[in-house]
Amino acid sequence: MLPALTVFFMLIFVLLCLLGILANGFIVLILSREWLRRGRLLPLDMILLSLGVSRFCQQCVGLVNSFYYFLYLVEYSKGLARQLIGLHWDFLNSATFWFGTWLSVLFCTKIANFSHPAFLWLKWRLPALVPWLLLGSILVSFIVTLLFFWGNHAVYQAFLRRKISGNTTFKEWNRRLELDYFMPLKLVTMSIPCSLFLVSILLLINSLRRHTQRMQHNAHSLQDPSTQAHSRALKSLISFLVLYALSFVSMVIDATVFISSDNMWYWPWQIILYLCMSVHPFILITNNLRFRGTFRQLLLFARGFWVA
Repeated sequence: MLPALTVFFMLIFVLLCLLGILANGFIVLILSREWLRRGRLLPLDMILLSLGVSRFCQQCVGLVNSFYYFLYLVEYSKGLARQLIGLHWDFLNSATFWFGTWLSVLFCTKIANFSHPAFLWLKWRLPALVPWLLLGSILVSFIVTLLFFWGNHAVYQAFLRRKISGNTTFKEWNRRLELDYFMPLKLVTMSIPCSLFLVSILLLINSLRRHTQRMQHNAHSLQDPSTQAHSRALKSLISFLVLYALSFVSMVIDATVFISSDNMWYWPWQIILYLCMSVHPFILITNNLRFRGTFRQLLLFARGFWVA
């Protein structure tokens, strides 16, 4: 029988994943309906739809992976499940990071005010480049997935053939491969989108600072539309930054600290890993007028249904 604390964290994890799946599914449903109705999407909506789809699929795959690893640890290690699940997870994880980065870059170019020619060119060209950036992100994610798949395949072959030199156990060899191959690969592939994400936020903060100083110098109200747009974007991006950084750091730590399924910290650690993709869609919903209105209508409908 499982300890009560393990069951508690397991239920929290399941609830968190289900809420994230529902929130991402809601975003995907709204934007898909608009795409079918209008035949096209705005650049921002393209990124939100791509991000919603990748997170929806990633949480479904992650939910299956966490429970399969917890319930069938031996079969997970020696079977094809690790390779198949890892194949989908690595692709979706890389794509999610890139889509989130392009979301912050687009926010920055739409709202920030700079007179530098390079920024003005990017501000003018980026909306038209969004479809190509999304396709490029998918291609990069596919290449990253192949690199991770090679490592997972090496682990699988070593487990089957036991071709491990000296007195090294399979667990030790697996750990060495994680540190010497997977962690550097994660750092390289995730550092690039994370760096772009941070640069876009810093530019937006600097733009808001300069705009606020200009408004104060000219004795204008700080409640003008430009300042409010800066503030709304910053609130969304800073909250995303905290979750984004937490997700990035947890992925790195996950490569250095092995937490087995029989460890009492296994489920709390899973909660931390999936926190960003579960919480951030609710931030997007509350900061988007269209999403917020539809979501409020659904809540009122659900309330009326239960009351009736």
